[in-house]
Amino acid sequence: MATPDVLTNFTTYLLTEKRVSHNTFLAYQRDLKQLERFLCDNNKMWETATKNDLVSFLKSCKNDGSGAKTLSRKISTFKLLWSFLEERYHLDDITKTVTFPKTDKTLPKYLSEVEVQQLLRETNNDTTDKGVRNKVMLYLLYATGLRVSELVELTIDAILFDAGFIKVHGKGNKERMVPVPKNILELLRYYLDHVYKKLTKINVMPTAKQYLFAVPYKHELKPLSRQSLWGALKKVLQKAGINPNISPHSLRHSLATHLLNNGADLRSLQMLLGHQNLSTLQVYTHVGKKELRIVYDKKHPRA
Repeated sequence: MATPDVLTNFTTYLLTEKRVSHNTFLAYQRDLKQLERFLCDNNKMWETATKNDLVSFLKSCKNDGSGAKTLSRKISTFKLLWSFLEERYHLDDITKTVTFPKTDKTLPKYLSEVEVQQLLRETNNDTTDKGVRNKVMLYLLYATGLRVSELVELTIDAILFDAGFIKVHGKGNKERMVPVPKNILELLRYYLDHVYKKLTKINVMPTAKQYLFAVPYKHELKPLSRQSLWGALKKVLQKAGINPNISPHSLRHSLATHLLNNGADLRSLQMLLGHQNLSTLQVYTHVGKKELRIVYDKKHPRA
């Protein structure tokens, strides 16, 4: 296979120059390891791989059940790698003529405004400490439209109570300011004053980050897992009599749909959700925080 420093340097490039998110980095690693095994089985190395090798690999993935979205992600991974190899090691970029498969555009699942009200109302019934935490998570997830990864990585100091915003580090570690309704800020304050310390009261080592939704793990406080968030949502959905197959990410789609239905403009929505671009729409001009606050307060169903 490739000399060790090649992949080591590519890893460094991903983390320091591209500054990809943790989940994206793990996905890249999985794709590269899978391709590496395929090349090894065919007595090939990164330096000697050809476009035909890549095509054969992608065909084998498709035969094993990989869909168009998965194949597209793998191709993106390989294009990034070979672009790096061409620039740093002067290898031919064998991915230049590799095309992405066509994907069927499906509408994301989302809840109606009535269903969101049912969901949030149901969270009031569990008054345990974890129940209160789950209530705060789901209210915040819908109110802000955060990605799941952004929510679980939130730290306490990211909540700017006086300004009414939270500071979010999104994809590519790009920072954005997201407005939060007053009632959600009050929920957050109650959670931090009365619940947080009870859930995290354990002999733990001090950590650099005070995660908002932290759980004790081996004498440390770690961010709540995505799986735990999914489980919490599923339980509330079932109790509320709503489709239990709705994912946490669907709350983000729900907010986007409700804001648009209530007349919010798309460039404000783009800023709120942290999209670099919306694939079917144009890239929008910058919207100032003051304007975003006004649009948010007028159009947000929970504001």
